[in-house]
Amino acid sequence: MSGFFKSSIGRKVAMALSAFFLMFFLLQHLAINILSVFSPDTFNEVSHFMGTNPLVQFALQPVLIFAVVFHFIMGFILELKNSRARNVSYAKNNGAANSSWMSRNMIWTGITILAFIILHFIDFWFPEINTKFIQGDWSGTIAGVDGFRYYEELVHKFVSPLRVGAYVVAFVFLGMHLAHGFTSAFQSVGAASLRKKLDNLGKAYAIIVPAGFIFIALYHHFNH
Repeated sequence: MSGFFKSSIGRKVAMALSAFFLMFFLLQHLAINILSVFSPDTFNEVSHFMGTNPLVQFALQPVLIFAVVFHFIMGFILELKNSRARNVSYAKNNGAANSSWMSRNMIWTGITILAFIILHFIDFWFPEINTKFIQGDWSGTIAGVDGFRYYEELVHKFVSPLRVGAYVVAFVFLGMHLAHGFTSAFQSVGAASLRKKLDNLGKAYAIIVPAGFIFIALYHHFNH
């Protein structure tokens, strides 16, 4: 197994598998959060289920955290491993002509997304961990508010225009990251023959998913 991760192909496959998992998570996360726009009560119910389900909390959540950390660490490793080769190649060829801006700047879009994830953890995940595992409150309720607390907490975070602006910028960078990463992940697992179809699907995914999250942030900001 260690030899697998030491090989260039092995690292790219591992990177692709973590990307698939995270892209699936983004779809699931968007599907739940979009409920806050159309049905706050349903959003609360689904959020409470996800927030108290033992399988989600003690199995899937650790896997998600591992996937995020692994994806970024593996991304930095691949960038370091490939930087020398790219420098040699660019000395002989026009790098800008042979690759897209997004493919050449995956490391920077990735760093921006990582900074956003830290902000997102501070906004939502850390308070949730504190409430459930430190304070021991798994009720999902908040004083003075009928029903569960999740909708109120979500809306509160999008009051500040600075925070909303940070979210919008981060999701724009996420879209740029996905525009190349989606197709690249499939190519890494041997689906290069489907390049044209994957390009179209990847472009749709890279636009629709970030746009959905931007819509949610802007909607709650202007309707709080």
